[in-house]
Amino acid sequence: MTEEETLSPTETRDSVKREIQIEIPAEEVTRQTESLIQKYQKLARLPGFRRGHVPASIIRQRFTEDIKSEVVEALVPRYFRNEAEKLGLKPVSQPRVTDLHIHEGQPLRFKASFEIMPELKVEGYKELRAEKPQVSVTDEEVENALNDLREQHATFTSVEGRALADGDFAQVSFHGKPKEPEQPSAPDMGTKPVHMDDVLVEIGGKNTMPEFTENLRGASAGEERTFEVRYPEDASDKRLAGKTFTYTVKVNSIKQKNLPELSEAFAKQLGEFDDLEEVKKRIREGLEAERTHAAEHAAKEKLVEELVKRHEFGQREQALNEVKASLLLEKIADEEKIEVSNEELDQEIEALAKQSKQTSEAIRARLTRDGALDRIRSRIRSEKTLNFLYQQSA
Repeated sequence: MTEEETLSPTETRDSVKREIQIEIPAEEVTRQTESLIQKYQKLARLPGFRRGHVPASIIRQRFTEDIKSEVVEALVPRYFRNEAEKLGLKPVSQPRVTDLHIHEGQPLRFKASFEIMPELKVEGYKELRAEKPQVSVTDEEVENALNDLREQHATFTSVEGRALADGDFAQVSFHGKPKEPEQPSAPDMGTKPVHMDDVLVEIGGKNTMPEFTENLRGASAGEERTFEVRYPEDASDKRLAGKTFTYTVKVNSIKQKNLPELSEAFAKQLGEFDDLEEVKKRIREGLEAERTHAAEHAAKEKLVEELVKRHEFGQREQALNEVKASLLLEKIADEEKIEVSNEELDQEIEALAKQSKQTSEAIRARLTRDGALDRIRSRIRSEKTLNFLYQQSA
């Protein structure tokens, strides 16, 4: 018996190289072909035929090779992925397709050669150490967040009988157009006029352009003013950088911003709070949780980086770090017998349903149809394994 005969159908002499033969059913090839012919019928422009009225037989004759190429592009990657999954293989390289046979009314057959990860032995993961975050929130940060809440709940009242002053808000409509350069060059097609209605402009506000403040200060309701604004070369909107605009602004009304008082009434307006101390406590807890989550996320990323570094895969495989990390976490999950319960999967489906405003049943049906349930289970398992690594690294 030769060495070749001792290998499994998917193996080659190289431990990380695989070759599989795949057959796509004739009816699937026909269905894809017919779908493409219909697409070509809608788009093709051929002499003697109105657009959308080219017979299918003519399309087949004129676009045979194009249609075959598109059938291959649509079906080969999908069937390769499905077959690799079925065989429990995880490719880390793009497949090289050979022996491609595609003939009308017959199955599409091809061979795919690719590389997989070598067998992994995971070691030393219990020695990994992560920095535990020391999170703190200052009183000043809590006060700033409380003031942000006041700003969000601000109300605006109309002011009569006087002109705009600093601290007021002008409710305006404006039209702006780019000013023509004194020495015309090639036309600038990227800068268009702007028009906006009912915009609130804070006079003297830190985010208000100085030209708007200077030219609107002292204006009364109903008054219209025209002025120029030159945008700096480093303006955040690159379309405006270095440009000069002429604005015509009409003041529709003058508004004054009223912030709610820091009182028990305001606390109750924000939710189920009895007083401001409870609001501050919730703000502090929220900020701490946010920072803890961010710090833990960064620490876990470092853990994964270190895990990958400790397990060299060799240059030949050229595997992506994400693939390496995923396989290593899977091996650790096997070692530690970390599994995902049906209840955990149900919770994830319910969260997806709430996020997309669909029923859990509809989400589950779609995920099952797309073969995505196993991928979600695998992702949750990786997350649980990473949490395990983080907790035991203390």
